[in-house]
Amino acid sequence: MTEVTRQDLPQAMLPSMPQSMLARARVFAEPFLRNATLETGENAWLHAKAVSQILLDIGGSETMQAASYLVYTCGHLNKPMEVIGQAFDENLASLAVETTKLMEVQKQTRATAATITAAAHTETVRKMLLAFSRDLRVVMLRLASRLQSLRYFAASKKDVSQSMARESLQVFAPLANRLGIWQIKWEMEDLSFRFLEPDTYKETARLLDEKRTLREDYVEQLREQLQTDLAKQGIKAEVQGRPKHIYSIVKKMRGKELGFDQVFDIRALRVIVAEIEDCYGALGWVHAQFTPISDEFDDYIAKPKANGYQSLHTVVRDATGQAIEVQIRTQSMHNKAEHGVAAHWVYKEAGVKGYAGVAATNSYDAKIAVLRQLLAWERDLTAADSAELLSDRIYVLTPDASVVELPQGATAIDFAYTVHTDLGHRCRGAKLDGVMVPLNTPLKNGQTVEINAAKEGGPSRDWLNADLGYLTSSRAKAKVRAWFNALAMMETTARGREAVEKLLQREGKTAIKLVDLAAQLGFKSADELFEVFGKDEYSLRTIEAFFKPPAPELTTEELLHKRAKTDKKSNLAPTGGVLVVGVDSLLTQLAKCCKPAPGDAIGGYVTRGKGVSIHRQSCSNFQALVLRNDANGEGRVIDVAWAKDKVPSGEASAHGAGGSVYPVDVVIEAADSQGLLKAILEVFSKDKLNVIAANTQSHRSTDGDTALMTFTVEVTNSARLNKVLSQVLEVQGVRSARRR
Repeated sequence: MTEVTRQDLPQAMLPSMPQSMLARARVFAEPFLRNATLETGENAWLHAKAVSQILLDIGGSETMQAASYLVYTCGHLNKPMEVIGQAFDENLASLAVETTKLMEVQKQTRATAATITAAAHTETVRKMLLAFSRDLRVVMLRLASRLQSLRYFAASKKDVSQSMARESLQVFAPLANRLGIWQIKWEMEDLSFRFLEPDTYKETARLLDEKRTLREDYVEQLREQLQTDLAKQGIKAEVQGRPKHIYSIVKKMRGKELGFDQVFDIRALRVIVAEIEDCYGALGWVHAQFTPISDEFDDYIAKPKANGYQSLHTVVRDATGQAIEVQIRTQSMHNKAEHGVAAHWVYKEAGVKGYAGVAATNSYDAKIAVLRQLLAWERDLTAADSAELLSDRIYVLTPDASVVELPQGATAIDFAYTVHTDLGHRCRGAKLDGVMVPLNTPLKNGQTVEINAAKEGGPSRDWLNADLGYLTSSRAKAKVRAWFNALAMMETTARGREAVEKLLQREGKTAIKLVDLAAQLGFKSADELFEVFGKDEYSLRTIEAFFKPPAPELTTEELLHKRAKTDKKSNLAPTGGVLVVGVDSLLTQLAKCCKPAPGDAIGGYVTRGKGVSIHRQSCSNFQALVLRNDANGEGRVIDVAWAKDKVPSGEASAHGAGGSVYPVDVVIEAADSQGLLKAILEVFSKDKLNVIAANTQSHRSTDGDTALMTFTVEVTNSARLNKVLSQVLEVQGVRSARRR
């Protein structure tokens, strides 16, 4: 790469010189391109000249022709944007640099074509062209360049890669068609088809050549006659013979299952007139002189094609029965058909006020039409919905020149997470085209992104702040959230581990394996055990009870047959309205860990000296006791049931029949807001539930403040409580309401 400054530039290149922009561009580029060779094997200078001529043929502006030379010069300059901007102007420099970026991205895509399917490769190329289509001139430069490369391979009889030929036929040619540049479309289709199916191409060419002289003589005679006859009718027209392209013949034969002799438009004429009314006048004369084929008439003037194409198409038979296709159009329709709407977009440079340096004065409608054609092309090829159509994508390069697809507005952090999750976590800085930039800098098409990563570490919480603009990709955001969730889980697990280990030290059980302890308590792993303890979802008393051996003097049989004493001091009368199955009276106590109430499914556990402890069957502590009981064969888990007068039955019971009240804990999670506590207490008060304790906590997060409330209320039965909780859920902002 050569370092070039303004002082090094020939005087002919400076803007102050009265030379045309195209001439100055040629002088500027020739020293760099004369002996340079492109990836295709072409001489860079000859390629640039040919591209410039193609652009001239389709009506491209002088700026575009000049850019055809400067595009290939960018690779020889250290700072092409600065150097070309000084020698010419920023608009031309931007056009050259953007086109160079697209060329580089396409080059890298072709390098990976062998590792992906042909369809995936084609789709990638199509998306890249669309990504760079904000300045349509970039796309037109690439179309012209690709056409010249195909011409080079055809003339030199060198082999062309299948991926390049397929790209040309499936991506570039349809794009030229959508833009209405048929001159490029037809030639590119024929050349691509020649490389992809050489045998079919040669056979069709042979059939066309067999009677070419006779056919051409006949068409020429018919042309002269038709032009003369129309002039006699007062219709000034230019009648031309129209060449038929091999690919379109083969495509028609395959699509309609026709033989070569059945293709009507091998003999074809084109009539060009001044006004639209002359089109229909000429059509009437043609139909009067020849026999029209009714099914082969199309009025694309009254109903233009999707890409804006207008013309009258008809097929007629002469006196000998030979079919002739006739196209009739005005001169303006013909210009548009040959060169396309893109070529007629007025490329008048208007500085920064114009769209990508292009004036928006009288060409606004044309630009809108072009962009609509690009979107229509996208729709035809993907059949995607409109939301997906309009989603912008950009394409950037890794330092080893791999292509990465990102959403519009993506940053270096989005890029890092797309490459690898670990690289995203460790991202600390970024270079764009070798220049250090802030991590929230939006990336642009074609930039090379290099990530500076720490050896270890994680993301910043600031990255999730939408106002700071660090992340655009939803995939990257999800990975950052997952990292912080995993970190929170690690902290919870560590807290639970510490609590369990301290308990084991107090109990003198440090020799026990934590894995074995977890398994005996019904957990799959020690981490799972630590997690529930870290979240305070499991009581340490369960482990304490697990290690305490049963009292030898107290057996299950003795407890089950022991009658309750009537001594008031002993307080042995049944409590809580719970009956032990098969026993008239036995000391019972409601467990404080789950606080059961009538209506709950309950179970009993025989304790040492304290009677039967009553738990809700869903209580985690009770489930652990059941596991221990089953493992040791103790027989301490017994069946219990609520007394009949305590079991809710119907509406009366649901509203407190029975008189006794039971304290239960209720946990409510809601979006924190003013008046939330008052609204919840009003629900309790309305249902005449006595609140005997309350605790509220507020947690701040990126998703908003969350209130976590714990209430202890007195109820007569669980049915009534469930009804009240359903009413609490209707309070605005409440997310969940449940028993603890």
